[in-house]
Amino acid sequence: MDVELAVPEAYWTRTRKTGAVMVVLGLLATIVFGALAGSENARFALGENISGAGFDIPGTFGAIFFGLVALAAGVAMLVTGRYFGVLTGVALAGFIISALCWQMSVSPVSHTMPLGFIAAATFTAAIPLIFGSLGGVLCERSGVVNVAIEGQLLTGAFFGALFGTLTGSFWLGLVAAAVGGALLSAILAVFAIKYLVDQVVVGIVLNVFAGGLTAFFYEQVMRPDTDAYNFPGKVPSWPIPGLVDIPILGPALFNGNIFSYGSLIAVAVVTIALFRTRWGLRTRAVGEHPAAADTVGIRVLGLRYANVLIAGLVAGFGGAYFSMLSTTGFSKYMVSGAGFIALAAMIFGRWHPVGAFFASLFFGFFGALTGFLTSISSPIPSQFLSMLPYVATIFAVAGLVGRVRAPAADGKPYVKG
Repeated sequence: MDVELAVPEAYWTRTRKTGAVMVVLGLLATIVFGALAGSENARFALGENISGAGFDIPGTFGAIFFGLVALAAGVAMLVTGRYFGVLTGVALAGFIISALCWQMSVSPVSHTMPLGFIAAATFTAAIPLIFGSLGGVLCERSGVVNVAIEGQLLTGAFFGALFGTLTGSFWLGLVAAAVGGALLSAILAVFAIKYLVDQVVVGIVLNVFAGGLTAFFYEQVMRPDTDAYNFPGKVPSWPIPGLVDIPILGPALFNGNIFSYGSLIAVAVVTIALFRTRWGLRTRAVGEHPAAADTVGIRVLGLRYANVLIAGLVAGFGGAYFSMLSTTGFSKYMVSGAGFIALAAMIFGRWHPVGAFFASLFFGFFGALTGFLTSISSPIPSQFLSMLPYVATIFAVAGLVGRVRAPAADGKPYVKG
């Protein structure tokens, strides 16, 4: 007679640990934010400016109430040990709204947050992260670790600014940006696939290489004659009549440009290609079990080369955002860590294009929030506000993502037997 012994589940699961953290955040919001909040109302306008329709929340009441919401969600996670995603989202939303009620109620500049503007700023800040994380997904689904996203974005920004200025065409600048990202990816592919060099080390070296090379040419070529070599101009906006007037989401999704529309198209195309085509099936097979893929006739190394180059094209195109939309020209190290945040978005999104898209929006929101709080003269020092996107990245990857499984052959060189 076989006897099965039941192994008791550990009490401190990931859900309960996160719940304990949310309880602390809820208490902080309720007590500290509630005490610091002013008597003025925090107003949330639905449009892109502070006028128009919206709703008001009393500052002190809002800080305490939403702090209690975060606290209650944390307690629920501790008690039940379930509903991780929903309750974590509720707790974080409560904590953020509580903080906003505090900040807006004591602002000497404005007590209003235009939600349409925040949505548009969130999507705009997420654009390079979307392209970068898609580049990471394409590489790592093929079994090649892409830590060089930072360098690909930076190279794309440099090539876009330089060739966009030389040709007088932002279209050619965008093409050059994509090619620049692909060139850096080609180096990654050769060293990682052919010479079997550690892929993480190659990625870090390429980031340093891209930073130094672009900085050198910026100082020697671009800076002495900006008009001739570093003035590509901004890409035009193409608003969609009618849809752009939709509250909150309209300005974000339908008042866009080649980068915003292109990012949405890229997410759809990569998702369909990965999960609905023969190429996608082969790519996933190569990333999971290259030896098995090889036995059925799939050219493992050739597919990895092709996908790494495609990833470079995508990331390089996204890099042009920095020099052709965010600003009108290239400057040294202007990517400022966006490639590493994109890498985190890829992991947070569990190596899925749609997951990477929403993770990019999550990080983009904190970038938009930093800009908004700075504009209303937040009492929080600007140095701490600038840390928000990076703190959110660490918190998300270390605390929220949990146990995730990368493609089984990710980072493992394949030698044909």
